[in-house]
Amino acid sequence: MKNLLITIFLLINVTAFAQQVKLRGFIKDSIGDPLELANVIATDKVTGAVESYAITNYEGKFQLDLEERRTYLLRASFLGYETMEKELMIPDNSADLNMNFTLKAQASQLDGVEIVYEMPVTVKGDTIVYNADSFNRGNEKKLGDVMKNLPGVEVNDEGEIEVEGKPVQKVMVEGKDFFDGDSKLATKNIPANAVDKVEVLRNYSEVGQLRGVTNNQDNIAINIRLKEGKKNFWFGEVTAGSGVDDELNERYLLHPKLFYYNPKYSLNFITDFNDIGEVPFTWRDYFNFTGGFRNFNRGGGTNFNIRESDLGFSVTQNNRANSIETKFLAGNFSYAASDTWDLSGFGIASDNKTNVVSNSIRQYINSGVTETTENVNDQRSQLGMLKLSSTFKPNVNFQLDYDALVKTSKQTESGSTLSLFEDFTNDITEDLENKPFSINQNVNAYYTLGEDHIFAGQMQHLWQDEDPFYNAVTDLVPFPGLLPVDTLQNRYSINQQKNIKTSKLDAKVDYYYVINNKSNLNLTVGATLSNQKFNSNIFQLLDNGDRENLEETTPIDGESESLLNDVTYGFNDLFLGAHYKFKTGQFTFSPGLTLHNYAVKNEQFGTELKQNEWQVLPDVFALWELKKSESIRFTYALSAEYTDVNNFAEAYVFNNYNRMFRGNRFLENAIAHSYNLTYFSFNMFNYTNVMGSVNYSRKTEGIKNDSQIVAINQVTIPTNIDSNFPDESISANGRFSKRVKKVEFGLNAGINWSLSNNIINETIQESKSFTQSYRVSARSSFRDWPNFEVGYNLSVNDYNNGGLEQTFYTKRPYMNVDINFLKYFSLSANWDFYNYSDKAETINNEYSFLNATLYFQQADNPWEFSIQGTNLINTGFINNDSFNDDFNTTNQFYVLPRILMLVIKYNL
Repeated sequence: MKNLLITIFLLINVTAFAQQVKLRGFIKDSIGDPLELANVIATDKVTGAVESYAITNYEGKFQLDLEERRTYLLRASFLGYETMEKELMIPDNSADLNMNFTLKAQASQLDGVEIVYEMPVTVKGDTIVYNADSFNRGNEKKLGDVMKNLPGVEVNDEGEIEVEGKPVQKVMVEGKDFFDGDSKLATKNIPANAVDKVEVLRNYSEVGQLRGVTNNQDNIAINIRLKEGKKNFWFGEVTAGSGVDDELNERYLLHPKLFYYNPKYSLNFITDFNDIGEVPFTWRDYFNFTGGFRNFNRGGGTNFNIRESDLGFSVTQNNRANSIETKFLAGNFSYAASDTWDLSGFGIASDNKTNVVSNSIRQYINSGVTETTENVNDQRSQLGMLKLSSTFKPNVNFQLDYDALVKTSKQTESGSTLSLFEDFTNDITEDLENKPFSINQNVNAYYTLGEDHIFAGQMQHLWQDEDPFYNAVTDLVPFPGLLPVDTLQNRYSINQQKNIKTSKLDAKVDYYYVINNKSNLNLTVGATLSNQKFNSNIFQLLDNGDRENLEETTPIDGESESLLNDVTYGFNDLFLGAHYKFKTGQFTFSPGLTLHNYAVKNEQFGTELKQNEWQVLPDVFALWELKKSESIRFTYALSAEYTDVNNFAEAYVFNNYNRMFRGNRFLENAIAHSYNLTYFSFNMFNYTNVMGSVNYSRKTEGIKNDSQIVAINQVTIPTNIDSNFPDESISANGRFSKRVKKVEFGLNAGINWSLSNNIINETIQESKSFTQSYRVSARSSFRDWPNFEVGYNLSVNDYNNGGLEQTFYTKRPYMNVDINFLKYFSLSANWDFYNYSDKAETINNEYSFLNATLYFQQADNPWEFSIQGTNLINTGFINNDSFNDDFNTTNQFYVLPRILMLVIKYNL
């Protein structure tokens, strides 16, 4: 491996740093003022091909890398100015050169003026426009491949787009929403050959009236412009494949995708059927998929979230499990019903079957017991969602939006666990099921009265129904003395039923008074009204019992503690806020205060308990814009954190074969201080991107766990811990990337230190964790050479849990290669090597994954043939570790075997 890395870096030096001539200069206007973000492009005089380009910095300075023995046409341009053209011939052994441009202002410049050459990058205010073909390497398959080539744009391991270190919140195609959740569906499905331009919309606001009065620095949207041949025509692709795995089991894949765009309407259809481990939409994506619904009253000071019961379903590691079968269908539409009314929506259906096989070692901190488990779980997640949206905008002063999002799912898991601890062996079978259903509706209205008065009203309602069910059948008596089970059974079948119904209404009105073009006042009045009903019971099935006939069973109740919950819980937050935003020089400030009245009520066991409290919560936003693309930002917020009904229901809930939980109706809110300092710089002059942030949080009177642990059995009650024992966390993240000729170098680093306090067996226990992650990488963008990406990842997880110290290391070098050869052939391969070890030298596992695809496609031919191989080394398992306040866990997961596929794709 060492020799391979040396070869790669030699290739970098030979290709990226070959002898070239630097042309430097300045672009100014006729009175000598520098023109920042002006464009200069160098084209070969003979072929007309774009050889180099640059964008000026704040001094009007540019720099081009040009080859010797060539003649170039240099064109300098800037919006509102006449384009200037010069010719330059570079001889052999030339020294670096200088050339300046002086541009004359045009009397007028119309948007319809056609430019005969394409600038790779154009900057227009907060919008950066990338010409995709200027950066494409020739082997791009999907939008995600195109995005990786663009300066300042990254696609993370999950397929989500990040621009200048910030996640993209909306993806549009031809100005129309493309599944307005995360960007993952776009990067993995839109064909690369359809993309003409990528528009990055910084400081994005969907409501024009609010653009100048709100803080939108973190709002990034992307709009994809299609090539002319893809407009007003159906386009897409159909992919089908068949193959076998290492055990000669048949494998398949089928991916039809179809798209249509015109100015009136758009249609998108995506399907994916496979059993080779490609998961386009996981149940975690489902729970995180907002469908465009954003956090209500962000920055208002209240943190109150409705918990969704996922029942602790096992999670595949990087979508790698022992077996995975996926069925996925999605459709998206937009329709301009009139010049003032737009309709849009989407529907998603997914059915994933997963088999997870794992081994775990769990070390319990307080009891000192080590538990080893062997686990086999069969999961099925059937997910569905439907969204409809309407935007009515009769004029520039008024806009009315309505959204409705329906989500439903059925999640099941059946598993067996062999638990070994001390001198005990416990053979456990578990069944989990959850069928949540929710409807989220949103109405927003925006009205501008004159030039100085803006009104914004928002109302959002959530209705949610969940019925999680858990069953465990064990050899050992579960929680003796707490669960009054019939002990004369061969095995013990304990069942937990729950039902949680939620109705939550959020409403607020914002008034903005624009004092002048540098300051405004914002007044907010609103409310959050939430009501939840929680019912649960525990029952035992005898040896001859049948879970399908639950009406024949009788819930059991504890002898001294209740096992039956019947709780009504209400949370109300009435608030009034004021924020003042003003700009002076390079600085923007926005301090604010929000007055809250919180009312909490819970009814259970025939009694009602009420809490009422007033809070004044400040927040501060400060921005220092050093340059147009360089800034420092500071934020501070004091927030009140409230929990939902799950932590208030006082009867016991059977969460796991060795974990019981009961709520605390006397819980109070926690207070959290949050600080953030962020530095950002994106230099278009030398394509250097630097981002760094530091976060600090301190939570007092936090809602913590009070646990009683005997051996591996744990009984937990939430409680408010003394303010002398706060929870604290500090995290720092840094990202540096620089493009040198055709190679982009990257360096990422992230560290996180946290301290938490919990009560374990009536003693306050301090837990600390210090995690570190580092990545160094280099990625090429050659047109005529093989392309590569090479990098090294290091993660260090250091845990100190109640005096038990453990440190785990994961070292991961990786390499991706793309090679075009014999005119119509191309090879794409990626390799990841893992070394997983611990400081105590009790673990030292090494494994790697190699995937490769050989493509054949003739020029302008719609048919593509490929041979695809995954896990070619036939690695059997992967490792990871996790940490909480009660125990540390080391896991081993078995993964899919080697799979070979013959794949055929037809481009429509």
